[in-house]
Amino acid sequence: MKEIKLKELVRFTGAKLLSNCDGFNFNDTDITNDLVHRFGLELIGIKSKMGKGCILVMGNSEQYFLNTLLPSEKREVFEGIFSRKFAALFVTDGLKPDPAIFKFANKYCVPIFSVNDSAAPFISLLTNFLEEKLEPTITRPAGFLSIHGEGILLMGESGIGKSEVALELIHRGHKFISDDLTEIQKNSLNSLIGFSPSNISKFIEVRGVGIINVQHLFGVNAIKNFETIDMVVNFEIWNEDKTYERMGMSENYAKILGVEIPYISIPVKPGKNLAVIVEVAAMNNRLKKQGIDSYYELMSKVSNQKSSEMQERERKLIFTW
Repeated sequence: MKEIKLKELVRFTGAKLLSNCDGFNFNDTDITNDLVHRFGLELIGIKSKMGKGCILVMGNSEQYFLNTLLPSEKREVFEGIFSRKFAALFVTDGLKPDPAIFKFANKYCVPIFSVNDSAAPFISLLTNFLEEKLEPTITRPAGFLSIHGEGILLMGESGIGKSEVALELIHRGHKFISDDLTEIQKNSLNSLIGFSPSNISKFIEVRGVGIINVQHLFGVNAIKNFETIDMVVNFEIWNEDKTYERMGMSENYAKILGVEIPYISIPVKPGKNLAVIVEVAAMNNRLKKQGIDSYYELMSKVSNQKSSEMQERERKLIFTW
């Protein structure tokens, strides 16, 4: 399980400490959950999975609600919330919390911090930061580009021509993200984000030429820092004995960090314009997500059946990371 220290989060947000129990070093508190919880849900009795390693945020709406409660009701609410021993409470909008909060925060050693930001943008800021730090990440040998807004992961044996294809795609105006190694991170929306390791970012190796800096050669517009992974494209040497997909009758996919991603394999043979094929594959994948599928469109014309009445493609899992 990945974790970060609370002091790192406090430094990032610029929050000010309002309360901390005696002798407790909050700097060493571990944050292990990237889901930021709202105080308001707890106030109205909705019990989330908040607990150790979680962050709680309180804003104007919670403050207004607390002002409507009797002192005895406030004590009951605070006892129920702080007894769950979450990592920290952040109070937004520069508010001064109800004095009764400090008693229970001290009792359960939960530090309270204050920020001037409004609740909604602050929660968004926290969520993005925690996702980046805590979500599972893997590094795999693959290139990665953004083609017409589709994140395309390029795989294949060393020397098969991935970098050359990437270079041609960059020359055609698409965005370069990484070469040879790509870091993959799963976010809270169950999507995969691909980006380059920082030490090799913007560089690409071209056999016979050497290392080149894509940004220096093609300009800053040729570079993108990250993209959602939408498709995996694998290059393989042409095998005369193998039958390759021609109609799109089967639907192959890869499972990466538990997320299913469309997968296609392109046979490499002299004379084939691989960059154009990858570009078309990216555009075709985008159309499928919009409900436009050329295979079903053709089959419906041939068989006089509606696309909705046709049998679904066979789905095949190719690999798992």
